[in-house]
Amino acid sequence: MKQIQIIDAKNHVGETVKIGAWVANKRSSGKIAFLQLRDGTAYFQGIVVKNEVGEEIFQIAKNLHQETSIMVTGEIREDDRSKFGYEIGIQGIEVIGESHEYPITPKEHGTEFLMDHRHLWLRSSRQHAIMQIRNEIIRATYQFFNERHFVKIDPPILTGSAPEGTTDLFETDYFDQKAYLSQSGQLYMEAAAMAFGKVFSFGPTFRAEKSKTRRHLIEFWMMEPEMAFTTQEESLVVQEEYVSFLVQGVLDNCVQALDVLGRDRAILEKYTQLPFPRISYDEAVKMLNDNGFDDITWGDDFGSPHETFIANSFDRPVFILNYPKAIKPFYMKPHPTREDIVICADMIAPEGYGEIIGGSERVTDYDFLLEKIREFGLSEEEYSWYLDLRRYGSVPHSGFGLGLERTVTWLAGIEHVREASPFPRLLNRLYP
Repeated sequence: MKQIQIIDAKNHVGETVKIGAWVANKRSSGKIAFLQLRDGTAYFQGIVVKNEVGEEIFQIAKNLHQETSIMVTGEIREDDRSKFGYEIGIQGIEVIGESHEYPITPKEHGTEFLMDHRHLWLRSSRQHAIMQIRNEIIRATYQFFNERHFVKIDPPILTGSAPEGTTDLFETDYFDQKAYLSQSGQLYMEAAAMAFGKVFSFGPTFRAEKSKTRRHLIEFWMMEPEMAFTTQEESLVVQEEYVSFLVQGVLDNCVQALDVLGRDRAILEKYTQLPFPRISYDEAVKMLNDNGFDDITWGDDFGSPHETFIANSFDRPVFILNYPKAIKPFYMKPHPTREDIVICADMIAPEGYGEIIGGSERVTDYDFLLEKIREFGLSEEEYSWYLDLRRYGSVPHSGFGLGLERTVTWLAGIEHVREASPFPRLLNRLYP
C-alpha cells in the first residue's frame, strides 16, 4: 500500500493509501466521525463510518485529541463540497503520538498568547498559509534571479563594518575585536558585483531597535541584488519586474493559502500591472502638505501615516525617488544637478504596509566616497576594502534590498509583521 501526502490526493482517486497526519480538529454525528487532517502539505477531511470500520476503530476516531499524530489508511475520493476537492474514507487508524490539552484551541487567542506559543502556533491553518506564501516568495526569488543570470553570493553574518552606521547594530566581541551582526549584505554584494556582474544575496539581517510597531522586526530576512553597469533607472525596472513576478507566483501557486487568509486575488492581480507609478520626494512632501499633513517638512523622513497616505493615492506599489542626502546612507550617489538629494528610491506597498524595497545607485568616485566615510565618522581602515572597489575598475552600479517578512505580510494581507516570522527566537519574543 502506497503512503502519500495530502497534496497528492488528486493523483490517487479510487486508490487505498496510507497518510501520516495530525488531527487538526474533529466532530462526530451519530455513527460518523469527521476528522480534519493536516500533514504539512495541505488540509483535508477524513470520514470514519462506524458500520464500515467496526466499533474499535470508530471509538479510536471519536477519542482522538487535537494534534494527535496518526497513520490512516483509506480510499481517496473526490469531495465537491470542499475547496480542496478531495477526502479520504478512513478504514484504519494507528495512533502514533498522543496529544492532551493542546493549548491553542479553535477559539480566539490574543497575539501575546500566540507569540508565547509560536512553536505550536506554526501548526495552525493560518500560519501554515502564511508560511506557504513565504516559501513561494523565496522560490520565485531564486527563479527570477537565476533566469536573469544573477549569481547567488552569501555575505558574512558577522561583520567588521556597517553599511548604515553602528547605532542600531548588535555588537559582539570577536576575539578582542568589535564585530556586528549584519544589518545588510550590500557592501559585500558590491564587491561580488565587480566580480560577477549581477549578484544577489538572501539571508538574515539584524537591527538593534526596540520597536513595538507591527512594521518592524529585530531579525528579518533580506533579498539584496547588486548590478554592475546599471543605472538607478534600470534598477527600478528590475525592482518592479521582480515584485510583479513575486505577486504572480503567489497568485499561481498559493491559491489555497490565499483562501485560508481571505485574501482577495483580484486586488493582488492589480499589483502585476507594470510600470509602477513614480513620484519624487519633493512631490511626495507637497502631496502630504496639500492634504493636511503639517507634521512633515522637506528634509524629514516619512513615517507610517505619511507612507500610508501616499500608497493609498495609487492602486499599485509606488516609487518615491531621490530623498535628501542628510537622511540617507553614505554610499548613495549624489544627484548630478542638485547637491541636496541622492539618487535613490523606496518602493511603498499598497494598503498601508509601508516600504518593502529601498535601493540606490552607488557612489563610484573614490575621493567622494572617502570624504563621505570621514563625514560619517567611519574608520578608513575598516572601509579600505570598500574604497578599493573604486580604485580598481569602478563602474556605475545599483542595487536594492527587499524585506522578506514585510513582503509576506503585504501579499498575505495580514496585520502583524511578526506572523510572517516563523520561529520563536528570543529577540522577537522580547518585543511582541
